[in-house]
Amino acid sequence: MKYMMFVCSDTEPDADRENWPDIEAWVAENDARGRRLTGDVLAETTAATTVRVRNGELLVSDGPFTETKEVIVGFDLLECADLDEAIEVARTHPMARAGRIELRPFADLAPGD
Repeated sequence: MKYMMFVCSDTEPDADRENWPDIEAWVAENDARGRRLTGDVLAETTAATTVRVRNGELLVSDGPFTETKEVIVGFDLLECADLDEAIEVARTHPMARAGRIELRPFADLAPGD
């Protein structure tokens, strides 16, 4: 099952820095096990553009909404047997301590859905 793993910042990171996981080791292990299909770090929020259409009008603004404190800083596309395995992969990611991880399965949109 495929999961999108959103890697997000957080205003309250884990203060315990002992045994902090290494991102290169995390990537290498999950790539080798075939659980991480792709992933990358995103540019700073100052490079973001938000696009909306309201009442037929295109609204384009720089960055995320100003009140946003936690932002998506990266992503990984996972292939896991189930949610429990995806949680285990996310638990060992360094940003699970420095930020937060959101796991979301891909929707199964069969024709007619």
